[in-house]
Amino acid sequence: MASKDASHVELAPRTTSYDFFGPPGALFVTLTVPAITYALYFGCSEANGCTPQLPTIPDQIAASVTNPNWWASLWDTQAFLVYLAWYAYTVVAWFVLPGDWVQGTTLRTGGKKSYKLNAFPTFLLALGLTVGTVYRFGPSSFTLLYEKWVGFVTASVLMATVQALYCYALSFRKGKLLAVGGNSGNFIYDFFIGRELNPSIGSFDIKSFNELRPGLILWFLIDISMACEQAVRRGGLTEITDSMWLVLAFQGWYVADALFNESAVLTTMDITTDGFGFMLAVGDLSWVPFVYSLQARYLVFKQIELGPVWTAVIFLANATGYYIFRDANGEKNDFRNGSNPKSKSIPMLYSRYAKWFPQDLKYMTTASGSKLLTSGWWGWSRHPNYFGDLLMAFAWSLPTGFNTPITYFYVSYFAVLLIHRQLRDDEHCQKKYGKDWDTYKKLVPWRIVPYIY
Repeated sequence: MASKDASHVELAPRTTSYDFFGPPGALFVTLTVPAITYALYFGCSEANGCTPQLPTIPDQIAASVTNPNWWASLWDTQAFLVYLAWYAYTVVAWFVLPGDWVQGTTLRTGGKKSYKLNAFPTFLLALGLTVGTVYRFGPSSFTLLYEKWVGFVTASVLMATVQALYCYALSFRKGKLLAVGGNSGNFIYDFFIGRELNPSIGSFDIKSFNELRPGLILWFLIDISMACEQAVRRGGLTEITDSMWLVLAFQGWYVADALFNESAVLTTMDITTDGFGFMLAVGDLSWVPFVYSLQARYLVFKQIELGPVWTAVIFLANATGYYIFRDANGEKNDFRNGSNPKSKSIPMLYSRYAKWFPQDLKYMTTASGSKLLTSGWWGWSRHPNYFGDLLMAFAWSLPTGFNTPITYFYVSYFAVLLIHRQLRDDEHCQKKYGKDWDTYKKLVPWRIVPYIY
């Protein structure tokens, strides 16, 4: 598509409203995300059994942060070099491995950016190399991620900080297309949100690359490392607990599915709206791999055997969440691509519920010409995919049992994240569609969970 005349496009519009409560909130999140990542390790460790003594926590924190040796212990040169090698592998794989080039959504300039899709082959190659190593040299050959956990966290936070600073500095070059929400003029806020919409080095798009490759694939490799550590302690791979296998299966499938459907990320707010700043960098590179793998790390030192009944129940909960998540997203993507898919949300024998599940999806047309789904999964709530995501997140924590609430941090945080995203999306759509959005909310009143929220 031809681009609009640059003279008629405002490349760097000034941000007129703040998110995250402005610069103070941005600074707070910038500091607390790395801090929480470390805290989840020290608060849920083998030393305390993931049951920290709450009254002693303030004294422990004060003693740690005032001790230079504690700060020095966060650094591990070997972990840093291994992390750099891992990141380099993902970059080289992007360039070397084959992949389709697809166009993203239309930019403010009227043009479309092209993206290379080869995250899934990158994942398969990494997985093959990992499995081959474990098969050839035994599970003890792949326990480094457990042994040097803190060092790897530090390396990832450093990488995120360097990239966010680089992209912030790069955004001041002439002709850069800035994110509408990341050009406030305040360094703290713009560094956090991300100033430039699509920072790139040639055809290499930094934001979309980080979204699905280094952190997401590393998440599953960490899970495998945790399983290997458990296998070493229990006497072999055949002795891995059913709870660990469930976590591996659930999270491995989720990662593989996201990478296989890589093109779906191109329509998300992260890619279409947000700039690439510290928020996305630390989320992609540190938070995702080292927080989302908490359950697997816990099961290394708390080895839980669920038995066939509980295994089946938890598996069914995850499968239900996945079905809702994937089918709802598929319904939306098909509709956006110009087709009106048949609603597969309920079998035809329940035809008496046709109000909610018609065969042909219904929609309303806004004054701007946009179409909003009002039936199928999207008739149940405005974000049914979020509901499926939350159900899966809950299922991932269930294998850890109920001896500590810390392993349920992920689902709790994820609920807050998705509610925040939903509120941001509602605000964006209210500005975009005006009164039509009010009409749509009456047709689809529930935000995420039908009849609850």
